[in-house]
Amino acid sequence: MATSRAFNQCRLRSSYLYPSRPTTQSTAPHLANSPIRTHRLMSVMSRSYQDALQKLTELQSNRTTTQLFGNTPEQSNAKAQDLNAIAIPEVIQWLGRAGYSTDDLSRMRHIHVAGTKGKGSVCAYATSLLRRYGTVGTYTSPHLVSPRERIAINGEPVSQELFAAAFFELWDRFTEAARKEGKDAAAAEGPGSKPFFFRFLTIMAWHVFLREGVRNVVMECGIGGEYDATNVLPASAVSAAVISQLGVDHVAMLGDTVEKIAWHKAGVLKAGVLKAGVKGFTVRAEPSVMSVLRQRAAEKNATLVEVDPGEIAAWGGVEGNLKGGFQKMNQALAVLAVREHLNMGGGGLEDLPGEMVSGLREATLRGRCEVVHDGEQTWLLDGAHTRESLAEVASWLRENVQEGEEVVLVFNQQERNAGELLAGFVREVNKVTGWEVFKSAVFTRNELKGVGDGDVTVQEGAAKTMRDVVPACDAAVFDNIEDTVLHARNLVRNKENGKVLVTGSMHLVGGVLRVLEPDGLL
Repeated sequence: MATSRAFNQCRLRSSYLYPSRPTTQSTAPHLANSPIRTHRLMSVMSRSYQDALQKLTELQSNRTTTQLFGNTPEQSNAKAQDLNAIAIPEVIQWLGRAGYSTDDLSRMRHIHVAGTKGKGSVCAYATSLLRRYGTVGTYTSPHLVSPRERIAINGEPVSQELFAAAFFELWDRFTEAARKEGKDAAAAEGPGSKPFFFRFLTIMAWHVFLREGVRNVVMECGIGGEYDATNVLPASAVSAAVISQLGVDHVAMLGDTVEKIAWHKAGVLKAGVLKAGVKGFTVRAEPSVMSVLRQRAAEKNATLVEVDPGEIAAWGGVEGNLKGGFQKMNQALAVLAVREHLNMGGGGLEDLPGEMVSGLREATLRGRCEVVHDGEQTWLLDGAHTRESLAEVASWLRENVQEGEEVVLVFNQQERNAGELLAGFVREVNKVTGWEVFKSAVFTRNELKGVGDGDVTVQEGAAKTMRDVVPACDAAVFDNIEDTVLHARNLVRNKENGKVLVTGSMHLVGGVLRVLEPDGLL
């Protein structure tokens, strides 16, 4: 999933802010023989979509950012407090350097979605619902194949042309801000004068939506909520908030209990502009979690709407493109948030207009309970990466296999306890199916192509865990996805309707999709 709110503090010593009025033109001065002008003209000469992608890779990565929080609980707690405290002020500064203020964000109305799992599905459902009533922009993370997926209008990733144009408009604004702060031409133009990857794309999403006249936005938090880059949204810009299902994830940044994590996620709850607070919707969970959410809502003068799981179960949801019985909870949250956004008033889940039923049925989300047919082979893909979400994948897998059928497992989890997650998942699969489904497993890094020296320590550990849980399993290790897909294809080549399950990481799923569909979205 996306990134943290931490940032290298050395980049933020200046407090320079642009005026709040956004512009679509660079604010750089046009000086006849200026070395700055010469440098910038050279950079303008190559500004294609591929150039934008290359520039993106030069920004501080999400993984580098999350590593700032430390590796031990003691380190994490101290660093998280310091880095979280400066997160929102930093993003507001970057927003100013881009030519915007938080007031500009109030020209749009956002459904703001936080949660540990299900938030991507909630965003997909909310987007599909809102499309029935007007133009909608959507910002989500991470992407599977292309960064364009993160910024969508009416459910479709923005074009390569729009992505490149918006990217370099922002790049120029950050460059000019750095120049005015006293940096020389090379430093001002370089990546060191830009926000890190997730923050850049967050601000770019707002830039695109304002540029294109989008007024309805579905926005997914990256990590947490309280200190997430998306949470610079003022209350006047938020029509509804959603907190999807919670679990333990991103411990270094958010804490090591569900209750601590709930505190962060509840950061999207906001006081109302008038009398009533912005409504935040969540499915009622265990008492300790609900106690935290209620307390946070009271502190923020927000309205917390607790949806009864029994009511959702009685409703049953709408069967559609997104598979899995658990999706009815995400559907319910999306429906309630969209109703609030559209000022449609109350109403039970049983009483949905036809447009909403169609919206739920036709929602799509790649990499979640996705089935891809590759010749005679079937690939089942889900980017689940927590214990709870992997348990849901186990139930979904049971729906897609015949009695006694074997499936090849492709798995990776690079940032969490891979062995613990894997063991729990395999045991859950064996439990819900009643037999050992995985007789072959492949463990890989998330790199698309092999470089010959990839560290596969994590993957070798996962392979050992697999053999411990399923002694008869044939476990193989690779350092890249291309070789992994080739090996998995060979394993099921001679089997009628051979199946491969890919799970454990959205990055892994995205890489596999790039190999399976080389002519797909770039």
